Amino acid sequence: MERTALDAIDEKIIAELTRNARLSHAELGQRVLLSRNAVRQRIERLERQGHIRGYTLVRGGPDDEELVSALVLVYRKDRLRGGEVLAALKRIPEVVICEVLSGEFDLMVRIEARSLERVRGIWEQIAQMPGVRDTVTALTLSRVVSRPRSG
Repeated sequence: MERTALDAIDEKIIAELTRNARLSHAELGQRVLLSRNAVRQRIERLERQGHIRGYTLVRGGPDDEELVSALVLVYRKDRLRGGEVLAALKRIPEVVICEVLSGEFDLMVRIEARSLERVRGIWEQIAQMPGVRDTVTALTLSRVVSRPRSG
């Protein structure tokens, strides 16, 4: 389906759903000054057109502050045939981002784990993978900017 431009109400709906995707159509309608049915129809259109591509769960609460985060830069032995490394990284739940890079490093892997010991264990697991030549690891000391992606 062809994507149409978003109007101000569509933008408000998306902003409200970004803050809380569990809002009922009635509650959302009150916030954007539309009927429940009009909100439902707009959301369905936004989904069909790809403006809304899914809903996700974001864990909240005090556990979030306890996460240890690290970036692992990975050198593979063979960039073109290193698919087994990518497949293995996909199976590690604490790997929240894995990107293929140009330049000196082959992969950038972001790990978020409950403890420094778990980060160390994952780093050891990555370093011992067949196909990995070397790694460089940096622990995150603090997060300065954390914003949701905008479309």
